[in-house]
Amino acid sequence: MELGAFSVSLSVKDLNESKAFYENLGFSVFAGAIEMNYLIMKNGNALISLFQGMFEQNILTFNPGWDESANKLDDFTDVRDIQKHLKSKSIKLEREADENSDGPASLVLFDPDGNTILIDQHV
Repeated sequence: MELGAFSVSLSVKDLNESKAFYENLGFSVFAGAIEMNYLIMKNGNALISLFQGMFEQNILTFNPGWDESANKLDDFTDVRDIQKHLKSKSIKLEREADENSDGPASLVLFDPDGNTILIDQHV
């Protein structure tokens, strides 16, 4: 089971300050916009998403169907198949994808320590 591209989505207090900090660590803006209150920053294969005022806690994000450059993959595990697998393991889902749909969909779950995991398929 492939979960797709991985990024950490950080809830930040000051987007400009966080942008400058991560630029000093070698990250550059890959997507998003300051005026939209989010940026996706990249350093090699590492992705960090910065969000101001959109959610309260940090989120581990996986994007089935994408590589770390947001290129569509020809072969990937659909989010609904990931959901079926998680349910077969009795993992509680906070939000589920519509199993009767196809294309973009997402699901949310929490790890044992309460960390949010978002599996967000855009293709």
